[in-house]
Amino acid sequence: MAIRFTQRLTRLIQADAHGILESLEDRALLLKQHLREAELALHQKRARLATLAEEEQRLAENARRLEHSIHGLDEDTRLALTGGREDLARFAIRKLLPKRHELAALRHRVEEIVAERDALAPTLARQEAEFEELRDRVRGQLAADTRAATSPDTATEWRAADEEVEMELLRRVQAEGGAR
Repeated sequence: MAIRFTQRLTRLIQADAHGILESLEDRALLLKQHLREAELALHQKRARLATLAEEEQRLAENARRLEHSIHGLDEDTRLALTGGREDLARFAIRKLLPKRHELAALRHRVEEIVAERDALAPTLARQEAEFEELRDRVRGQLAADTRAATSPDTATEWRAADEEVEMELLRRVQAEGGAR
């Protein structure tokens, strides 16, 4: 009966040790998953920043072309008016006004992009620094968990079975009895 109890107790301790190891593994998986999610969020913000820079550059080029076109239409209007040709001046102005509105809209969009970029860049820099710190902390914690799981001081250390203890005791008693 005592042997059955000790066997059950041994199995319970082993199962508990396995449960501790599994919980450490689950914790490690969660830490790694959260770290991957944080890194993914940083990649998305970097991509957004790059997209904003590309869009700003494209819009600035479009604005330069529009300014050149507007300058040409302004010159055409001026020439038509100095030549007394109001009909040609009206024609040039009809082309000129929509381009001015388009240029104003482009400039407004560029301002929005610059504002968004200026707000996102410091946030991204701060979060990248925090991510590096978090990554170091997670690595340290995972290393500590691994050391704790493999340390002989944990509940997973080897324990002598009752039968082994009894056999060793008998050997020693016989050795002492034979030596007397």
